[in-house]
Amino acid sequence: MRTTPFFTTLLLAGTLLGLGGCAAMNAVDSDVSTYSQWPAGRSASTYAFERLPSQQARAMEQEKLESMARHSLQAAGFSEAGDAKAADFTVQVGARINRYDISPYDDPLWWHGGLYRSRYGYGRGPFWGPPGYWGPRYIDSTRYDREVAVLIRDRQSGQVVYEARAANDGATMGSDALISAMFEAALKDFPQTGINPRRVTIQLPPS
Repeated sequence: MRTTPFFTTLLLAGTLLGLGGCAAMNAVDSDVSTYSQWPAGRSASTYAFERLPSQQARAMEQEKLESMARHSLQAAGFSEAGDAKAADFTVQVGARINRYDISPYDDPLWWHGGLYRSRYGYGRGPFWGPPGYWGPRYIDSTRYDREVAVLIRDRQSGQVVYEARAANDGATMGSDALISAMFEAALKDFPQTGINPRRVTIQLPPS
């Protein structure tokens, strides 16, 4: 499998593509993993975004990414502090997309079918197989793995109190609405955890 990783917030600099396979049903499915050390009896309160140096270097892209996460933080009970130094918590958000260019040649048993037959279908023309064979051939395909992450710290102690990740894949990079839905999935169970990973479905608003 040939992999071309390209990260992050850089992908948010331009207009993203369509929603992928889930969009036809106006829903986004993600595999969510959460890890919590949330203090018992403590409620979500004020927060401020915190940026790594690499994120500070791409401030416009990071700001756009943070805007996609704001609604999910609000739904979890947080409110953005007017003064970052007065916030009770800091929040880091990130996103990445890996592109995979898949070819039947990447599988040593490609000519037997299996994965590529079931996932990517057939095309017309010579089959890339044993000498003398004539039949269906497989189509190269590009897939995208998408992931978002949220890290919440107690600002005073610096302790990480909640970590959440949501991941899915599809035939396109995704869109702003898809990334926003993934953040919503990541924080849906806050401050609880559950089976990791678990499937979470988020309904998209009508377009």
